[in-house]
Amino acid sequence: MSEPETLLRVMALHAMAYCERLFYLEEVEEIRLADEAVYAGRRLHEELQADEGEQASLQLESETLGLKGKVDCLRRKDGNLIPYEHKRGHSRKGDDGPGAWPADRLQSLAYALLVEESGGQPVPEARVRYHADNATVCIPVDEAARQEVFNAVSRAKTLRETTERPPITANEHLCVRCSLAPVCLPEEERLAQDPDWEPLRLFPPDIEGQAVHVTGRGAHLGRSGNTLTLTQEDGSKVELALEEVSQIILHGYVQISTQALQLCADREVGVHWFTFGGRYVGGLAPGAGGVQRRIRQYEALRDPGVSFRLAKSLASSRLMGQLRFLLRATRGEARSPEMVRSLEGLRSALSAFSSCEGIDSLRGHEGEGTKHYFAAFPELLKLDLDPRLRFQGRNRRPPRDGFNALLSFGYGLLYRDVLQAVISVGLEPAFGFYHRPRSAAHPLVLDLMELFRVPLWDMPLVASLNRQQWDAEGDFTYAGKRVWLSDGGRKKAIQVYEQRKEEHWKHPVTEYSLSYARLIELEVRLLEKEWSGQPGLFARMKLR
Repeated sequence: MSEPETLLRVMALHAMAYCERLFYLEEVEEIRLADEAVYAGRRLHEELQADEGEQASLQLESETLGLKGKVDCLRRKDGNLIPYEHKRGHSRKGDDGPGAWPADRLQSLAYALLVEESGGQPVPEARVRYHADNATVCIPVDEAARQEVFNAVSRAKTLRETTERPPITANEHLCVRCSLAPVCLPEEERLAQDPDWEPLRLFPPDIEGQAVHVTGRGAHLGRSGNTLTLTQEDGSKVELALEEVSQIILHGYVQISTQALQLCADREVGVHWFTFGGRYVGGLAPGAGGVQRRIRQYEALRDPGVSFRLAKSLASSRLMGQLRFLLRATRGEARSPEMVRSLEGLRSALSAFSSCEGIDSLRGHEGEGTKHYFAAFPELLKLDLDPRLRFQGRNRRPPRDGFNALLSFGYGLLYRDVLQAVISVGLEPAFGFYHRPRSAAHPLVLDLMELFRVPLWDMPLVASLNRQQWDAEGDFTYAGKRVWLSDGGRKKAIQVYEQRKEEHWKHPVTEYSLSYARLIELEVRLLEKEWSGQPGLFARMKLR
């Protein structure tokens, strides 16, 4: 027995008439974001319903029409019911005076047909009230209007059955007022199509809310109403307003109640767990629902050609970032023979990418370049640095010196941020294109981390060491050949990392500035563009 068809929201028809991409994102992929304009519209409707002159709104459904919706208000005129829609903005200006915008017209007609079927009598017209210019537009409900609604419902059903996103609208002015522009990235897609396009800034520069790290032993997170209460081991309490929190990161044996977890899930606040040593354990990362994004990802990355193209862009971006960091760090000074060899090795690895014919070859050259990169690290550190903090080669699981303990801890924090971005965008973190699935770590997260290791952790870490911010004795715990960060060292590393994330950086292609925290999400969305929009902008971020 087939499942009954889901009724279509009338507001969805409004979105489709405005932009088919908007309809698809909201109704098929179930991505809905409310901006200030949406909240203002809701306030208007609340104020009107409180007005005694307005009749109450009415929730209607029709299996015949395949529609459901809530009419703003109904009035009776000459014995006929007239549905009204209220809009905050201006009416459409024409030679015949005020008119309704196409999306508003379709929405009002759909409500008229719902009222007509529910009331059992014809509805001769629908009306739209535009409050910005105090104009009311009357829309006749004739046969042509009815067919307009039927055609729109048919088109909506067709769009709901496909896994392919419709193209962005040809009218770029519509994107400026769209709440889903940060998800759709229409201006970035136009830039990928036309390198001379000057994109408008529609992507937010900063993350809303802050990451809260809880490192205290014996700390407990509980729920009090709609807030979280952090109780420290000494009994002191701190309240956390979730409106100001984007993620909660628990280090070590911090406890969190089921009620607090449920509140975080309801408010889409990620919760992540780390060991005291900095190893990522797992997390609750709320993300976008729907399977369409994952289907497109699977289909694209099953193609060896697509995977190789993305891997080549990724590896090139990583080695170029490493090369430019070394060049910047040694600018204006005589370079040692070791540094010169490392620079030449990185350049050689980069040039070898042009002749690579497969991912295995690419991995080999990328690995060789990274070896030259790490070989140059001792040349970046000041000579008077404590020997226990100097870099003498990469080691991990567990780290055997202070530098590697810091390096691994920061990479763990980065892994968590990239994972959060991947899930929030709606991609499958286990299905990557470069790293092999050889451990519990998600391959796609490891792939994307390559773009951010240098700017988000390598650079600030080297700078903090050269500023003598680290105490080799107090910030680390030594257990035989194992070295971990102490409680104080963890807090210091978290501060360095989170401060770096808040710094702004100008993207060399889009030419707008955004925080490193927001940059992670942007690159994940640009990756998705490689198979769901216009490809070409992924992994083009480079240090200047």
